[in-house]
Amino acid sequence: MKITNNEVEHVAHLAKLNLTGEELSRMTGQLDSILSYVAKLDELDTTNVLPTTHAFSIHNAFRDDETQDSLSRDDALLNAPQENGESFVVPKII
Repeated sequence: MKITNNEVEHVAHLAKLNLTGEELSRMTGQLDSILSYVAKLDELDTTNVLPTTHAFSIHNAFRDDETQDSLSRDDALLNAPQENGESFVVPKII
């Protein structure tokens, strides 16, 4: 086992989680299983693999900014649950 109950308990305390004994045991087992799986990546030969930030090459996905007409006030208020002819009417918060 690569992770102990004490380590899980410490992290749970930092995260302000109250784990029962059963939850602590289950979480320790699950985290140990995840760490064991991730440790398998150390077995791979990556000497000729360049570091990447994405699995696929990503190009700029932004579009050019183009001005366009916005909705008219009447169209914007068309489906409003409540409106007063000028704006949306919402409940007072304060």
